[in-house]
Amino acid sequence: MLLRAAEHAAGQQQYPKATLYLVATPIGNLADITLRAIHALNLVDAVACEDTRVGARLLAHLGLHKPLLTVHAHNEHEGAQRVIGLLAQGQRVAFISDAGTPAVSDPGAVLVAQATAAGHRVLPLPGPSSALAALCVAGDVQDGGFRMLGFLPAKGQARADALTAALAQPAGSLVLFEAPHRILALGQALAVAAPERTVTICRELTKQFESVKSMKASALPAWLAQDAHHQRGEFVLVIHAAPVLVAVEGALGAPALHVLRTLLSELPVKQAVALATQITGAPRNALYQQALAWRDAEPEEGSDNPLDGPAEGPPDRA
Repeated sequence: MLLRAAEHAAGQQQYPKATLYLVATPIGNLADITLRAIHALNLVDAVACEDTRVGARLLAHLGLHKPLLTVHAHNEHEGAQRVIGLLAQGQRVAFISDAGTPAVSDPGAVLVAQATAAGHRVLPLPGPSSALAALCVAGDVQDGGFRMLGFLPAKGQARADALTAALAQPAGSLVLFEAPHRILALGQALAVAAPERTVTICRELTKQFESVKSMKASALPAWLAQDAHHQRGEFVLVIHAAPVLVAVEGALGAPALHVLRTLLSELPVKQAVALATQITGAPRNALYQQALAWRDAEPEEGSDNPLDGPAEGPPDRA
């Protein structure tokens, strides 16, 4: 019944031969697999897996039996050549990691690069992603996007340097993974390096005992230590973007403020800020924050507030 439903939902899509299919798989809850993923796994001639034991369990759950190949971090170059050999014969091959979307902090990137270089098509079948799940539940609304860090180096100066470099990024959220035996050390490092940054710590996402908690980094060590369960499971952390400091009028200088005020009387905020940046050379984000401060300020009685109107998104980054 499941395979029929998958074919009915996804069977109209084209699934060309001699193609590598990157199939996202559940990160914990098997119900999260898509009907299109099920149909593709039923259709392909072979499945390349990060771990054939994990892949076999997933296929058995779906009632499928396929030849399995191992393609993991330690044999990806050799494994890729075996996959390319099958593609050269006109076969369809799926690649699945142990959980989530392949080639995102998991094996797959080398396989994709080599298959593409050999002239074969590579098609993604999107689905579960622990990084995106954590980002959406973190609620960190910023204009700087995000940076996917994956796992930091396991120990030593390389680990400290990687964390320091990541926290020094001027904008955007940071997403990283951590193992349970290192989560307390990471919490302690964040508490020292970025105590005022908000951190959303996601544990066991989509599983029965999943938990999501947001707090200042300074509070992480105490929270992790207060309950042994807080240090168990698989972790995804979102380090929220550093807060943008609102510019004070004196910091921008009178000429820049005069230009900005003049432009705001005639133009929307985003357009006025962009032009003011070009004219004055003042920092775009500082001008934007000042415009928001003016807009939110209470207008004087009887005066028109040129910034009244719907809020706009932040200026595009250069």
